[in-house]
Amino acid sequence: MDVIVDKIEPADKSKKSARMFTFGNLIAVSFPPFFVLWFGASILVYAIYRHHPNKRVGYYTQIAAYYYYAMAGLLVPLLTFAPDGFLRNNWVLLWAIYAVVMVILSFFLLRKINNEVWEDVHYKGKE
Repeated sequence: MDVIVDKIEPADKSKKSARMFTFGNLIAVSFPPFFVLWFGASILVYAIYRHHPNKRVGYYTQIAAYYYYAMAGLLVPLLTFAPDGFLRNNWVLLWAIYAVVMVILSFFLLRKINNEVWEDVHYKGKE
């Protein structure tokens, strides 16, 4: 039988959790093979942190997910309708554009997370 108890989510842990998806995005654009691997891992990270007891963690996770999935989604029509040899000849340029955009968006999101005042969250949970 599960017992419902009052729990506390510390502010510093919430702040760290809010940054997780963004750090994953930065790692994904730093190393091209991780971009595809992060697609699968990001689903797990999103599922864990989107419904965090601190609603701000879920909000920042959702924003970071928008950034990643929008950029990954743009690749589908771009590469579907690109001429033959486009990816082979221009993958470095394409990757550089994606990396610059993701780094800029992630920088501003991390700055926003770090500047926010985080407070402990009290919630009911199972023991």
